[in-house]
Amino acid sequence: MDHSNIAALVTAFFWACSGLLAVYPVQQLGSFTFNRIRLQAIFAILCVLTLITGGWRTLGSEHFAALALSGFIGILIGDSLLYASLLRLGPRRNSILFSVHAPITALLSFLVLDERLSPVAVGGITLVVVGVMLAIAFGRRAEQKHQWESVSGPLTVGVSIALIAALCQSVSALIAKPVMVAGVDPIAASVVRVSMAAMFFTLLGFLPQLRSPVRITPRLFLQSTASGICGMVIGMTTLLFALAHGKTGLVATLSSTSPIMILPLLWLRTKERPALGAWIGAAIAVAGITLIFNH
Repeated sequence: MDHSNIAALVTAFFWACSGLLAVYPVQQLGSFTFNRIRLQAIFAILCVLTLITGGWRTLGSEHFAALALSGFIGILIGDSLLYASLLRLGPRRNSILFSVHAPITALLSFLVLDERLSPVAVGGITLVVVGVMLAIAFGRRAEQKHQWESVSGPLTVGVSIALIAALCQSVSALIAKPVMVAGVDPIAASVVRVSMAAMFFTLLGFLPQLRSPVRITPRLFLQSTASGICGMVIGMTTLLFALAHGKTGLVATLSSTSPIMILPLLWLRTKERPALGAWIGAAIAVAGITLIFNH
């Protein structure tokens, strides 16, 4: 069994959990303050974990530049845009747009890293991407009125932000891939990637115009931190492990199945059952995952 594929699916699940945990604090704090709290907490947690595991010993001076650039593009820019689009579009629409990072990554990994995939694997990627998009596009029934289905601001702006976030995710993964293949510990690599963004957000946090519009309550802090633990301590670390041991395009595709993972979570959270089209899309995506695992 390919452990990189398992790790990519674990990433997708915890990214789905992270997205749901982020909705309320992002709405209350705004994307900047939410990201600042999350990154500061996660940086501290990852530093402790790296010291405990001794993973820092795998880091060489030649790895820092690539990991810092990967973090700058994927976390500082990409995540900031992702949560800005989440605030505008809600989790369902945001997920379908962000999922396009899978085919983008597969194409870029072929062009840049010369990673070649078998026809069966390409078929699996196609089924997963189509299934994910169908699941989200037809995931809402006409009678659903939950606030997460509303759009804030111009739709074209939200769509553009989400697509740029997807491109940042793809480029970030490609930059990190060679470093992970070299044997760097995933947790130690996460520390370097997060440090760049955490430092930048901390410095900008001193600007009066970027301060939170509301008081940061213990609940908001804990929810922001919990979202970060799911998405970055666990999700990002398992993603880097998957990149170290698997093909970039396949890893990106499997990790993009968060919208499928989020269906039952949304059902539990909103008490509104997803539409039949969502389950059909999920079934198509599962068929694609099966092809990928057996290619």
